[in-house]
Amino acid sequence: MRQIRALRIAAVAAGIALMATGCGATGGSSTSTSGSAGPLTGLQIMVPNTPGGGYDTTARAAAKVLDDEKIANNTEVFNLAGAGGTVGLARIVNEKGNGDLAMLMGLGVVGASYTNKSESKLTATTPLAKLIEEPGAIMVNKDSPYKTINDLVTAWKASPGSISVGGGSSPGGPDHLLPMQLAGAVGIDATKVNYVAYDGGGDLLPAILGNKLGFAASGAGEYLQQIQSGQIRVLATSGSKRLEGVDAPTLKESGIDLEFTNWRGMVAPPGISDADKAKLIAALEKMHGSNGWKEALKTHSWTDAFVTGDQFKSFLTEQDKRVADVLTKLGLA
Repeated sequence: MRQIRALRIAAVAAGIALMATGCGATGGSSTSTSGSAGPLTGLQIMVPNTPGGGYDTTARAAAKVLDDEKIANNTEVFNLAGAGGTVGLARIVNEKGNGDLAMLMGLGVVGASYTNKSESKLTATTPLAKLIEEPGAIMVNKDSPYKTINDLVTAWKASPGSISVGGGSSPGGPDHLLPMQLAGAVGIDATKVNYVAYDGGGDLLPAILGNKLGFAASGAGEYLQQIQSGQIRVLATSGSKRLEGVDAPTLKESGIDLEFTNWRGMVAPPGISDADKAKLIAALEKMHGSNGWKEALKTHSWTDAFVTGDQFKSFLTEQDKRVADVLTKLGLA
């Protein structure tokens, strides 16, 4: 397991609230062997963190649907973890013109690009599509003394620094922003919050199962198997309505005035040809319209948030600016 970094970080609730709404590839392209009518071939989807996390789960679900629906042939998913996703980000930016490579990413990579002082930025990539949104979840081990979100909040307010909160993203990412906003919403001084960052949900899971944290904040979809088996208890979710298949109230139902939603999407390297960009977006549009993808959304409790091309580019630009503004206020960018 990667080294755990314990961080005590201040949150500016008003600023952070802006975020609440919301392997060996080459430069050559072979995304289709028979023009736009044929399936994609040679497509690789890079996951910029460890196996088992939200990016990994989403990428593999997308690859399966692409292949099952004959939209692509033998889509490869590979992991390139490190520095909150910025190792993968640097890779995608450096693969200029490679129309066979895409990266699954989201809000966490936006934040990590600033907190890790990355020279590469998502605004340098080619936006393909925003795929999904999902609320966060406040989770504990089955043996935790906290049976409800109010139990947790009472204990947390009494001694904020003694209760560690784990997340699968770097500061500025969704798993960090959620507990910081939660602290603000319940009247906790966020300078006293003990946030422990893990490099993706795959690394966070053993800490939850090992009862090494006071609580965890992440997307419930990454842990449905453990939630349904009773190993993990969800105290509350952060969306506007309850998650199907998860027996837990929303924060608002519990009297906490907070909603928070994470998102994930897919980008390609800079400088790919217009033809390759069109093929990739067309493939994702076909995937989005398939029954297989609709089933994946239901299985993982994801909300459909599909937008492509220029609309996704505008969204990324807005998110990049908002995250940069918030982290600058926190002294993290």
